[in-house]
Amino acid sequence: MKIIAGNWKMNGTRELLNEMIVALENIDTENKVILCVPYTMLAASSARVAIGAQDVSAHDHGAYTGQVSANMVAATGATYTIVGHSERRQYNGDTNDTVRQKAAAAVAAGLTPIICVGETMDEKNAGKTMEIIQSGVRESVPQDTKNIIIAYEPRWAIGAGITPTDDEIASAHQLIADTLSDMGLGGTPILYGASVRASNAAQIMSIPHVDGVLVGGASLKVDDFIPIITSVK
Repeated sequence: MKIIAGNWKMNGTRELLNEMIVALENIDTENKVILCVPYTMLAASSARVAIGAQDVSAHDHGAYTGQVSANMVAATGATYTIVGHSERRQYNGDTNDTVRQKAAAAVAAGLTPIICVGETMDEKNAGKTMEIIQSGVRESVPQDTKNIIIAYEPRWAIGAGITPTDDEIASAHQLIADTLSDMGLGGTPILYGASVRASNAAQIMSIPHVDGVLVGGASLKVDDFIPIITSVK
């Protein structure tokens, strides 16, 4: 079984989500399907599809205009949330420290955080890929918790239509798996996320320690998303 998580980013409507859920209800797969959607759609209900948010606040409550707490997300019935997505790190200043706080808040609220780590093009070109990945895992994962998922996002590939080589993905996921094992978190699912398409999903998920994928734009269209879900059993 693989985990197929879709990140709708700032896209979609409740009507589109309902259409997607209906389309996914009867597909033949044993894979876990998660849709991380805007806050306005979190109350969706489905026996087949788990619903998640795209971020949560590090705070439980208070004068934090525009933020949404993990408890508020959990109250909608959602069960997952992304934290530390590359776009949050790039545009909103999220750091490993704030991501760890958000992940801890998510776990405390009963959510499973999908914690994203990955390197920029500048970091890649400087030969810091492994250093950034390892520090991202060690510094973004809360202590004394096991209910998490890690997503490796090579930030230089997101939205660029570029996919790392199989060897690059394998090396990154091996390092993440080894780091998690050293932290007492062996067996934690590790997703790959960047330029995932129906044409490359099966190959990516055949790489050791790739337990699923985090899908961006391709998760918005039924005809693009279903082939990714069914590309592996």
